[in-house]
Amino acid sequence: MRILVVEDDPRTLDTLVRALEGAGYLVDHTGDGKDAWFRGDTESYAAVILDLGLKGMDGLAVLKRWRAAGRDLPVLILTARGEWSERVEGIDAGADDYLPKPFRVEEVLARLRALLRRAGGQASPVLRAGALALDTRQVRVTLDGVQIHLSPQEYRLLSVLLHHKGTVVSQGDLADQLYADGIERDTNGVEVLIGRLRRKLGSDLIETRRGFGYLIDDPA
Repeated sequence: MRILVVEDDPRTLDTLVRALEGAGYLVDHTGDGKDAWFRGDTESYAAVILDLGLKGMDGLAVLKRWRAAGRDLPVLILTARGEWSERVEGIDAGADDYLPKPFRVEEVLARLRALLRRAGGQASPVLRAGALALDTRQVRVTLDGVQIHLSPQEYRLLSVLLHHKGTVVSQGDLADQLYADGIERDTNGVEVLIGRLRRKLGSDLIETRRGFGYLIDDPA
């Protein structure tokens, strides 16, 4: 799934990007507040990791503008501002979670997984549909208990569909989660990946709703 990291410290940014990519996420990043606001306002992200001390526009101002515009993407604030009053201000501004620096990347990933589950109405870190299970902690997919090896894009596409289980997801929304910023969205590529997943996981797992998109649901 596609994540926006807004962080102006190069070392912290590098740590976060490597950890997120290692966990299977597609990552866009910026250290400029105005650029962050524009990206979040015009692009489709599964979630945002947001620092507050930014150049151009403060992270709190960025968050308030997103919420005022009706942008409901999950936001995890990471900041060196550790006072309880500042945490309250961040949450009241619309943050979904708040983690002070310094932090452990393992906790960042755990909190991000929780945000994504809640956004999709899921409670468990293991997403299931019948005999299929996707473990978001281990980046592991099994079918009837047997591990299935997927490419990073196949994994991300399956993850998006399972996070929104029971809901039709359009080709365009799927493409938004598969391609990084600046890369042309390819809906034909989505169809190719759907075909690959059906060959690996079974032809009945992913339903096609002509003219609308794709759906995974529990078997009847």
